[in-house]
Amino acid sequence: MSANLNKSHNGNILVVDDTPENLRLLAGILTEKGYQARPVPNGKLALSAAQNIPPDLVLLDIMMPEIDGYEVCRQLKASEATKDIPVIFISAVNDVMDKVKAFDVGGVDYITKPFQVEEVLARIETHLKICSLQHSLQEKNQDLATAIHQLQATQEHLIQSEKMAALGQLIAGIAHEINTPLGIIGSSIDNIATFWDVNVSNLPQFFQKLSADDRNYFLTLLNRSTEQDNVLTSKEKRKLKQQLISYLSASAVENADEIADTLVDMEIYDNLEELLPFFKSPSWALVLNTAYEFASFKKSIALIQRATAKSGKVVFALKTYAHFDSAQEKVEANLYDGIETVLTLYQNQLKHGIEVVRKYSNLPQVVCYPDDLNQVWTNLIHNALQAMDYKGTLTIETYKKDASVFIKLTDSGKGITPEVMPKIFQPFFTTKAAGEGSGLGLDIVKKIIDKHEGTISVESVPGETAFTVSLPIN
Repeated sequence: MSANLNKSHNGNILVVDDTPENLRLLAGILTEKGYQARPVPNGKLALSAAQNIPPDLVLLDIMMPEIDGYEVCRQLKASEATKDIPVIFISAVNDVMDKVKAFDVGGVDYITKPFQVEEVLARIETHLKICSLQHSLQEKNQDLATAIHQLQATQEHLIQSEKMAALGQLIAGIAHEINTPLGIIGSSIDNIATFWDVNVSNLPQFFQKLSADDRNYFLTLLNRSTEQDNVLTSKEKRKLKQQLISYLSASAVENADEIADTLVDMEIYDNLEELLPFFKSPSWALVLNTAYEFASFKKSIALIQRATAKSGKVVFALKTYAHFDSAQEKVEANLYDGIETVLTLYQNQLKHGIEVVRKYSNLPQVVCYPDDLNQVWTNLIHNALQAMDYKGTLTIETYKKDASVFIKLTDSGKGITPEVMPKIFQPFFTTKAAGEGSGLGLDIVKKIIDKHEGTISVESVPGETAFTVSLPIN
Protein backbone atom coordinates (compact mmCIF):
# COMPACT_ATOMS: atom_id res chain seq x y z
CA MET A 1 0.00 0.00 0.00
CA SER A 2 1.10 3.58 -0.48
CA ALA A 3 3.60 4.80 2.07
CA ASN A 4 1.93 8.22 1.87
CA LEU A 5 -1.46 6.91 3.02
CA ASN A 6 -2.69 8.73 6.10
CA LYS A 7 -3.12 6.00 8.70
CA SER A 8 -6.46 7.45 9.80
CA HIS A 9 -7.97 6.58 6.40
CA ASN A 10 -9.11 3.19 5.10
CA GLY A 11 -7.40 3.73 1.76
CA ASN A 12 -6.02 6.32 -0.66
CA ILE A 13 -8.31 6.37 -3.72
CA LEU A 14 -7.81 8.40 -6.90
CA VAL A 15 -11.22 9.30 -8.43
CA VAL A 16 -11.11 10.28 -12.12
CA ASP A 17 -14.21 11.71 -13.87
CA ASP A 18 -14.70 14.70 -16.19
CA THR A 19 -18.21 15.35 -14.86
CA PRO A 20 -17.98 17.60 -11.78
CA GLU A 21 -21.22 16.29 -10.27
CA ASN A 22 -20.02 12.68 -10.49
CA LEU A 23 -16.64 13.66 -9.06
CA ARG A 24 -18.18 15.42 -6.08
CA LEU A 25 -20.63 12.58 -5.48
CA LEU A 26 -17.98 9.82 -5.50
CA ALA A 27 -15.48 11.85 -3.47
CA GLY A 28 -18.16 12.65 -0.91
CA ILE A 29 -19.25 9.02 -0.58
CA LEU A 30 -15.67 7.78 -0.16
CA THR A 31 -14.74 10.50 2.34
CA GLU A 32 -17.84 9.76 4.40
CA LYS A 33 -16.82 6.09 4.57
CA GLY A 34 -13.32 6.92 5.83
CA TYR A 35 -11.35 6.76 2.58
CA GLN A 36 -8.91 9.44 1.45
CA ALA A 37 -10.50 10.53 -1.83
CA ARG A 38 -8.37 12.45 -4.39
CA PRO A 39 -10.66 13.77 -7.16
CA VAL A 40 -9.17 14.75 -10.54
CA PRO A 41 -11.19 15.91 -13.57
CA ASN A 42 -9.23 14.41 -16.50
CA GLY A 43 -6.84 11.69 -17.58
CA LYS A 44 -3.72 13.86 -17.84
CA LEU A 45 -4.02 15.05 -14.24
CA ALA A 46 -4.80 11.50 -13.14
CA LEU A 47 -1.52 10.18 -14.56
CA SER A 48 0.44 12.98 -12.93
CA ALA A 49 -1.26 12.49 -9.56
CA ALA A 50 -0.70 8.72 -9.63
CA GLN A 51 3.00 9.15 -10.39
CA ASN A 52 3.57 11.77 -7.69
CA ILE A 53 1.71 9.94 -4.90
CA PRO A 54 0.66 6.42 -5.97
CA PRO A 55 -2.86 5.67 -4.67
CA ASP A 56 -4.07 2.36 -3.30
CA LEU A 57 -6.85 2.17 -5.92
CA VAL A 58 -8.14 4.12 -8.93
CA LEU A 59 -11.83 4.69 -9.78
CA LEU A 60 -11.70 5.59 -13.46
CA ASP A 61 -14.29 6.97 -15.89
CA ILE A 62 -13.96 5.90 -19.54
CA MET A 63 -15.47 8.66 -21.68
CA MET A 64 -13.20 11.66 -21.11
CA PRO A 65 -11.74 14.24 -23.54
CA GLU A 66 -8.11 14.12 -24.72
CA ILE A 67 -7.09 10.95 -22.82
CA ASP A 68 -9.87 8.45 -22.23
CA GLY A 69 -10.00 5.94 -19.38
CA TYR A 70 -8.62 3.08 -21.46
CA GLU A 71 -5.45 5.02 -22.28
CA VAL A 72 -5.05 6.18 -18.68
CA CYS A 73 -5.19 2.56 -17.53
CA ARG A 74 -2.69 1.47 -20.20
CA GLN A 75 -0.20 4.10 -19.10
CA LEU A 76 -0.66 3.25 -15.43
CA LYS A 77 0.03 -0.41 -16.14
CA ALA A 78 3.07 0.48 -18.26
CA SER A 79 4.73 2.34 -15.38
CA GLU A 80 6.78 0.46 -12.81
CA ALA A 81 5.57 2.80 -10.06
CA THR A 82 1.84 2.31 -10.75
CA LYS A 83 1.49 -1.05 -12.52
CA ASP A 84 0.23 -2.90 -9.43
CA ILE A 85 -2.45 -0.35 -8.50
CA PRO A 86 -5.94 -1.88 -9.01
CA VAL A 87 -8.12 0.08 -11.46
CA ILE A 88 -11.92 -0.11 -11.28
CA PHE A 89 -13.70 1.33 -14.31
CA ILE A 90 -16.94 3.16 -13.54
CA SER A 91 -18.84 4.19 -16.65
CA ALA A 92 -22.25 4.64 -18.25
CA VAL A 93 -21.03 2.51 -21.16
CA ASN A 94 -22.72 -0.86 -20.79
CA ASP A 95 -21.61 -2.67 -23.93
CA VAL A 96 -20.02 -6.09 -23.45
CA MET A 97 -17.07 -5.28 -25.73
CA ASP A 98 -16.34 -2.12 -23.77
CA LYS A 99 -16.21 -4.17 -20.61
CA VAL A 100 -13.92 -6.72 -22.27
CA LYS A 101 -11.64 -3.91 -23.41
CA ALA A 102 -11.56 -2.52 -19.85
CA PHE A 103 -10.29 -5.80 -18.50
CA ASP A 104 -7.92 -6.21 -21.46
CA VAL A 105 -6.10 -2.93 -20.67
CA GLY A 106 -5.61 -3.97 -17.04
CA GLY A 107 -8.78 -3.11 -15.13
CA VAL A 108 -9.75 -5.39 -12.25
CA ASP A 109 -13.45 -4.53 -12.16
CA TYR A 110 -16.20 -2.67 -14.03
CA ILE A 111 -19.14 -0.79 -12.48
CA THR A 112 -21.96 0.52 -14.66
CA LYS A 113 -23.57 3.92 -14.05
CA PRO A 114 -25.98 4.63 -12.51
CA PHE A 115 -24.36 2.70 -9.68
CA GLN A 116 -25.45 1.56 -6.26
CA VAL A 117 -23.37 3.08 -3.47
CA GLU A 118 -23.24 -0.22 -1.58
CA GLU A 119 -21.95 -2.01 -4.69
CA VAL A 120 -19.18 0.55 -5.25
CA LEU A 121 -18.05 0.38 -1.62
CA ALA A 122 -18.16 -3.42 -1.55
CA ARG A 123 -16.01 -3.74 -4.67
CA ILE A 124 -13.54 -1.13 -3.45
CA GLU A 125 -13.15 -2.94 -0.14
CA THR A 126 -12.71 -6.31 -1.86
CA HIS A 127 -9.99 -5.11 -4.23
CA LEU A 128 -8.15 -3.22 -1.49
CA LYS A 129 -8.11 -6.43 0.56
CA ILE A 130 -6.86 -8.47 -2.39
CA CYS A 131 -4.15 -5.90 -3.14
CA SER A 132 -3.11 -5.83 0.52
CA LEU A 133 -3.00 -9.62 0.57
CA GLN A 134 -0.79 -9.71 -2.53
CA HIS A 135 1.62 -7.20 -0.96
CA SER A 136 1.69 -9.28 2.21
CA LEU A 137 2.47 -12.42 0.21
CA GLN A 138 5.30 -10.67 -1.61
CA GLU A 139 6.76 -9.51 1.70
CA LYS A 140 6.45 -12.98 3.19
CA ASN A 141 8.16 -14.55 0.18
CA GLN A 142 10.95 -12.00 0.43
CA ASP A 143 11.31 -12.72 4.14
CA LEU A 144 11.52 -16.44 3.38
CA ALA A 145 14.19 -15.91 0.74
CA THR A 146 16.17 -13.62 3.05
CA ALA A 147 15.95 -16.00 5.99
CA ILE A 148 17.05 -18.99 3.91
CA HIS A 149 19.96 -16.94 2.57
CA GLN A 150 20.97 -16.03 6.13
CA LEU A 151 20.83 -19.66 7.19
CA GLN A 152 22.92 -20.75 4.22
CA ALA A 153 25.49 -18.05 5.02
CA THR A 154 25.96 -19.43 8.54
CA GLN A 155 26.90 -22.81 7.09
CA GLU A 156 30.13 -21.36 5.74
CA HIS A 157 31.27 -20.78 9.33
CA LEU A 158 30.52 -24.24 10.66
CA ILE A 159 33.77 -26.19 10.92
CA GLN A 160 32.50 -29.10 13.02
CA SER A 161 31.08 -31.89 10.88
CA GLU A 162 28.51 -32.85 13.58
CA LYS A 163 27.10 -29.34 13.52
CA MET A 164 27.02 -29.38 9.72
CA ALA A 165 25.13 -32.71 9.71
CA ALA A 166 22.50 -31.41 12.16
CA LEU A 167 22.05 -28.22 10.16
CA GLY A 168 21.76 -30.18 6.92
CA GLN A 169 18.88 -32.17 8.38
CA LEU A 170 17.25 -28.99 9.61
CA ILE A 171 17.35 -27.47 6.13
CA ALA A 172 15.60 -30.51 4.66
CA GLY A 173 12.79 -30.21 7.20
CA ILE A 174 12.55 -26.44 6.83
CA ALA A 175 12.25 -26.71 3.05
CA HIS A 176 9.24 -29.01 3.50
CA GLU A 177 7.66 -26.75 6.12
CA ILE A 178 8.01 -23.74 3.81
CA ASN A 179 7.02 -25.45 0.56
CA THR A 180 3.74 -26.74 1.99
CA PRO A 181 2.26 -23.30 2.84
CA LEU A 182 3.73 -21.83 -0.35
CA GLY A 183 1.90 -24.51 -2.35
CA ILE A 184 -1.33 -23.67 -0.52
CA ILE A 185 -0.83 -19.97 -1.19
CA GLY A 186 -0.15 -20.54 -4.89
CA SER A 187 -3.19 -22.77 -5.34
CA SER A 188 -5.45 -20.37 -3.42
CA ILE A 189 -4.27 -17.36 -5.42
CA ASP A 190 -5.08 -19.27 -8.62
CA ASN A 191 -8.57 -19.99 -7.27
CA ILE A 192 -9.08 -16.32 -6.42
CA ALA A 193 -7.89 -15.20 -9.86
CA THR A 194 -10.17 -17.72 -11.57
CA PHE A 195 -13.12 -16.56 -9.47
CA TRP A 196 -12.70 -12.96 -10.57
CA ASP A 197 -11.99 -13.81 -14.20
CA VAL A 198 -15.09 -15.99 -14.45
CA ASN A 199 -17.59 -14.30 -12.16
CA VAL A 200 -16.89 -10.59 -11.83
CA SER A 201 -18.65 -9.49 -15.01
CA ASN A 202 -21.69 -11.63 -14.21
CA LEU A 203 -22.23 -10.50 -10.63
CA PRO A 204 -24.47 -7.47 -11.37
CA GLN A 205 -26.80 -9.53 -13.52
CA PHE A 206 -26.83 -12.35 -10.96
CA PHE A 207 -27.91 -10.13 -8.07
CA GLN A 208 -30.51 -8.37 -10.23
CA LYS A 209 -32.13 -11.70 -11.06
CA LEU A 210 -32.48 -12.82 -7.44
CA SER A 211 -35.81 -12.60 -5.69
CA ALA A 212 -35.98 -11.60 -2.03
CA ASP A 213 -36.29 -15.27 -1.01
CA ASP A 214 -33.36 -16.27 -3.20
CA ARG A 215 -31.20 -13.55 -1.66
CA ASN A 216 -32.00 -14.87 1.80
CA TYR A 217 -31.18 -18.42 0.75
CA PHE A 218 -27.96 -17.22 -0.89
CA LEU A 219 -26.84 -15.47 2.31
CA THR A 220 -27.85 -18.49 4.41
CA LEU A 221 -25.71 -20.79 2.27
CA LEU A 222 -22.74 -18.42 2.51
CA ASN A 223 -23.04 -18.11 6.28
CA ARG A 224 -23.49 -21.85 6.75
CA SER A 225 -20.43 -22.61 4.60
CA THR A 226 -18.18 -20.63 6.98
CA GLU A 227 -19.49 -22.17 10.21
CA GLN A 228 -17.50 -25.40 9.98
CA ASP A 229 -13.73 -25.60 10.39
CA ASN A 230 -13.24 -29.34 10.04
CA VAL A 231 -10.92 -31.21 7.71
CA LEU A 232 -12.88 -34.19 6.42
CA THR A 233 -11.34 -37.29 4.89
CA SER A 234 -12.55 -38.62 1.54
CA LYS A 235 -14.24 -41.49 3.36
CA GLU A 236 -16.08 -39.10 5.68
CA LYS A 237 -17.19 -36.97 2.72
CA ARG A 238 -18.56 -40.02 0.87
CA LYS A 239 -20.50 -41.09 3.97
CA LEU A 240 -21.98 -37.63 4.46
CA LYS A 241 -22.91 -37.39 0.79
CA GLN A 242 -24.80 -40.68 0.91
CA GLN A 243 -26.65 -39.54 4.03
CA LEU A 244 -27.60 -36.27 2.32
CA ILE A 245 -28.76 -38.03 -0.84
CA SER A 246 -31.01 -40.30 1.22
CA TYR A 247 -32.41 -37.36 3.18
CA LEU A 248 -33.04 -35.19 0.11
CA SER A 249 -34.58 -38.03 -1.87
CA ALA A 250 -36.89 -38.86 1.02
CA SER A 251 -37.89 -35.18 1.05
CA ALA A 252 -38.86 -35.35 -2.66
CA VAL A 253 -35.97 -33.17 -3.78
CA GLU A 254 -34.87 -33.74 -7.37
CA ASN A 255 -31.18 -33.74 -8.35
CA ALA A 256 -30.35 -34.95 -4.83
CA ASP A 257 -26.96 -36.32 -5.94
CA GLU A 258 -25.75 -33.00 -7.40
CA ILE A 259 -27.07 -30.95 -4.49
CA ALA A 260 -25.54 -33.30 -1.90
CA ASP A 261 -22.18 -33.20 -3.64
CA THR A 262 -22.09 -29.37 -3.60
CA LEU A 263 -23.33 -29.13 0.00
CA VAL A 264 -20.62 -31.49 1.28
CA ASP A 265 -17.96 -29.45 -0.55
CA MET A 266 -19.38 -26.36 1.19
CA GLU A 267 -19.31 -28.26 4.53
CA ILE A 268 -23.09 -27.99 4.93
CA TYR A 269 -24.45 -31.36 5.96
CA ASP A 270 -26.97 -30.97 8.79
CA ASN A 271 -30.07 -28.95 9.78
CA LEU A 272 -31.31 -28.64 6.19
CA GLU A 273 -35.03 -28.31 6.94
CA GLU A 274 -35.13 -24.56 6.23
CA LEU A 275 -33.44 -25.10 2.86
CA LEU A 276 -35.77 -27.80 1.54
CA PRO A 277 -38.20 -25.32 -0.14
CA PHE A 278 -35.21 -23.69 -1.86
CA PHE A 279 -33.96 -27.00 -3.28
CA LYS A 280 -37.37 -27.46 -4.90
CA SER A 281 -37.40 -23.99 -6.51
CA PRO A 282 -36.48 -23.38 -10.19
CA SER A 283 -33.53 -21.14 -9.26
CA TRP A 284 -31.76 -23.54 -6.88
CA ALA A 285 -28.94 -24.43 -9.31
CA LEU A 286 -27.92 -20.84 -10.10
CA VAL A 287 -28.05 -19.70 -6.47
CA LEU A 288 -26.36 -22.82 -5.01
CA ASN A 289 -23.54 -22.89 -7.58
CA THR A 290 -22.85 -19.16 -7.18
CA ALA A 291 -22.85 -19.51 -3.39
CA TYR A 292 -20.38 -22.36 -3.81
CA GLU A 293 -18.07 -20.12 -5.88
CA PHE A 294 -18.20 -17.38 -3.21
CA ALA A 295 -17.58 -19.92 -0.45
CA SER A 296 -14.57 -21.30 -2.34
CA PHE A 297 -13.25 -17.75 -2.73
CA LYS A 298 -13.57 -17.10 1.00
CA LYS A 299 -12.04 -20.47 1.82
CA SER A 300 -9.04 -19.63 -0.38
CA ILE A 301 -8.48 -16.41 1.56
CA ALA A 302 -8.68 -18.32 4.87
CA LEU A 303 -6.16 -20.87 3.58
CA ILE A 304 -3.79 -18.08 2.59
CA GLN A 305 -4.10 -16.49 6.02
CA ARG A 306 -3.29 -19.77 7.77
CA ALA A 307 -0.44 -20.57 5.38
CA THR A 308 1.17 -17.14 5.77
CA ALA A 309 0.89 -17.42 9.56
CA LYS A 310 2.63 -20.80 9.47
CA SER A 311 5.30 -19.49 7.11
CA GLY A 312 5.81 -16.48 9.36
CA LYS A 313 6.44 -18.74 12.34
CA VAL A 314 9.05 -20.74 10.41
CA VAL A 315 10.64 -17.55 9.09
CA PHE A 316 10.88 -16.11 12.60
CA ALA A 317 12.50 -19.33 13.84
CA LEU A 318 14.93 -19.28 10.93
CA LYS A 319 15.88 -15.67 11.59
CA THR A 320 16.41 -16.38 15.28
CA TYR A 321 18.47 -19.48 14.61
CA ALA A 322 20.53 -17.89 11.83
CA HIS A 323 21.33 -14.78 13.89
CA PHE A 324 24.90 -14.54 15.12
CA ASP A 325 26.11 -11.97 17.63
CA SER A 326 29.70 -11.21 16.67
CA ALA A 327 30.15 -9.14 19.84
CA GLN A 328 29.66 -12.32 21.93
CA GLU A 329 28.37 -10.44 24.96
CA LYS A 330 26.07 -12.00 27.52
CA VAL A 331 22.49 -10.73 27.52
CA GLU A 332 19.32 -11.52 29.44
CA ALA A 333 17.31 -14.08 27.48
CA ASN A 334 14.22 -16.24 27.78
CA LEU A 335 15.40 -19.85 27.42
CA TYR A 336 12.00 -20.96 26.14
CA ASP A 337 12.43 -18.78 23.05
CA GLY A 338 15.54 -20.71 22.03
CA ILE A 339 14.04 -24.13 22.78
CA GLU A 340 10.84 -23.35 20.86
CA THR A 341 12.88 -21.99 17.93
CA VAL A 342 14.70 -25.33 17.64
CA LEU A 343 11.45 -27.29 17.98
CA THR A 344 9.91 -25.21 15.20
CA LEU A 345 12.84 -25.92 12.91
CA TYR A 346 12.55 -29.66 13.68
CA GLN A 347 8.76 -29.63 13.17
CA ASN A 348 8.94 -31.77 10.03
CA GLN A 349 10.85 -34.50 11.88
CA LEU A 350 8.64 -34.26 14.98
CA LYS A 351 5.16 -34.33 13.52
CA HIS A 352 5.16 -37.84 12.06
CA GLY A 353 6.07 -39.89 15.13
CA ILE A 354 7.33 -37.80 18.04
CA GLU A 355 5.16 -36.62 20.93
CA VAL A 356 6.67 -33.53 22.57
CA VAL A 357 5.67 -33.16 26.23
CA ARG A 358 6.40 -29.72 27.68
CA LYS A 359 6.64 -29.43 31.46
CA TYR A 360 7.61 -25.80 31.63
CA SER A 361 7.74 -23.86 34.87
CA ASN A 362 7.96 -20.10 35.22
CA LEU A 363 11.70 -19.55 34.68
CA PRO A 364 13.33 -16.14 35.08
CA GLN A 365 15.44 -14.67 32.30
CA VAL A 366 19.01 -15.92 32.27
CA VAL A 367 22.19 -13.95 31.52
CA CYS A 368 23.74 -16.02 28.75
CA TYR A 369 24.92 -16.32 25.14
CA PRO A 370 21.56 -17.13 23.44
CA ASP A 371 23.07 -18.12 20.07
CA ASP A 372 25.41 -20.64 21.73
CA LEU A 373 22.58 -22.11 23.81
CA ASN A 374 20.52 -22.56 20.64
CA GLN A 375 23.26 -24.92 19.46
CA VAL A 376 23.00 -26.82 22.77
CA TRP A 377 19.24 -27.36 22.31
CA THR A 378 19.81 -28.27 18.64
CA ASN A 379 22.37 -30.98 19.42
CA LEU A 380 20.46 -32.45 22.38
CA ILE A 381 17.13 -32.55 20.52
CA HIS A 382 18.78 -33.91 17.38
CA ASN A 383 20.50 -36.69 19.36
CA ALA A 384 17.23 -37.54 21.14
CA LEU A 385 15.36 -37.87 17.84
CA GLN A 386 18.04 -40.15 16.41
CA ALA A 387 18.09 -42.27 19.59
CA MET A 388 14.33 -42.84 19.18
CA ASP A 389 14.58 -43.46 15.42
CA TYR A 390 12.07 -40.57 15.16
CA LYS A 391 9.35 -42.56 16.97
CA GLY A 392 8.62 -41.93 20.65
CA THR A 393 8.24 -39.27 23.34
CA LEU A 394 10.48 -36.28 23.98
CA THR A 395 9.85 -34.64 27.36
CA ILE A 396 11.26 -31.17 28.11
CA GLU A 397 11.08 -30.20 31.78
CA THR A 398 12.29 -26.98 33.38
CA TYR A 399 12.57 -25.83 36.97
CA LYS A 400 14.45 -23.39 39.18
CA LYS A 401 16.52 -24.28 42.23
CA ASP A 402 18.46 -21.75 44.27
CA ALA A 403 20.37 -19.48 41.86
CA SER A 404 20.22 -21.85 38.86
CA VAL A 405 17.73 -23.02 36.26
CA PHE A 406 17.50 -26.60 35.04
CA ILE A 407 16.48 -27.89 31.61
CA LYS A 408 15.91 -31.64 31.40
CA LEU A 409 15.41 -33.39 28.05
CA THR A 410 14.22 -37.01 28.29
CA ASP A 411 13.76 -39.35 25.31
CA SER A 412 12.18 -42.81 25.12
CA GLY A 413 14.99 -44.25 23.00
CA LYS A 414 17.02 -47.40 23.48
CA GLY A 415 19.34 -45.78 26.02
CA ILE A 416 23.11 -45.49 26.45
CA THR A 417 25.05 -48.57 27.58
CA PRO A 418 27.23 -48.39 30.72
CA GLU A 419 30.33 -49.02 28.61
CA VAL A 420 29.64 -46.01 26.39
CA MET A 421 28.42 -43.60 29.08
CA PRO A 422 31.87 -42.35 30.28
CA LYS A 423 32.92 -41.50 26.73
CA ILE A 424 29.96 -39.53 25.35
CA PHE A 425 31.42 -36.08 26.05
CA GLN A 426 34.85 -36.96 24.63
CA PRO A 427 35.71 -35.23 21.34
CA PHE A 428 35.49 -37.42 18.25
CA PHE A 429 33.78 -40.28 20.10
CA THR A 430 30.71 -41.55 18.26
CA THR A 431 28.60 -44.70 18.14
CA LYS A 432 27.25 -43.82 14.70
CA ALA A 433 28.28 -45.48 11.47
CA ALA A 434 31.25 -44.07 9.57
CA GLY A 435 30.35 -40.84 7.79
CA GLU A 436 27.22 -40.19 9.90
CA GLY A 437 28.84 -38.12 12.64
CA SER A 438 32.16 -36.71 13.77
CA GLY A 439 31.61 -37.16 17.51
CA LEU A 440 31.84 -33.43 18.17
CA GLY A 441 28.16 -32.76 18.98
CA LEU A 442 28.20 -33.41 22.74
CA ASP A 443 31.74 -32.04 22.99
CA ILE A 444 30.40 -28.76 21.58
CA VAL A 445 27.50 -28.88 24.08
CA LYS A 446 29.88 -29.47 27.02
CA LYS A 447 32.15 -26.58 26.01
CA ILE A 448 29.18 -24.18 25.67
CA ILE A 449 27.81 -25.19 29.08
CA ASP A 450 31.29 -24.77 30.63
CA LYS A 451 31.49 -21.34 29.02
CA HIS A 452 28.29 -20.47 30.93
CA GLU A 453 29.75 -21.90 34.19
CA GLY A 454 26.97 -24.46 34.21
CA THR A 455 26.81 -28.25 34.27
CA ILE A 456 25.39 -31.06 32.15
CA SER A 457 24.64 -34.56 33.38
CA VAL A 458 23.07 -37.68 31.88
CA GLU A 459 21.10 -40.62 33.24
CA SER A 460 20.12 -43.56 31.05
CA VAL A 461 18.29 -46.86 31.24
CA PRO A 462 16.75 -48.79 28.35
CA GLY A 463 13.73 -46.77 27.20
CA GLU A 464 14.67 -43.55 28.99
CA THR A 465 17.64 -41.21 28.62
CA ALA A 466 17.71 -37.81 30.30
CA PHE A 467 20.20 -34.97 29.76
CA THR A 468 19.98 -32.25 32.44
CA VAL A 469 21.53 -28.82 31.86
CA SER A 470 21.95 -26.39 34.74
CA LEU A 471 22.74 -22.70 34.16
CA PRO A 472 23.35 -19.91 36.65
CA ILE A 473 20.69 -17.20 36.43
CA ASN A 474 23.25 -14.35 36.58
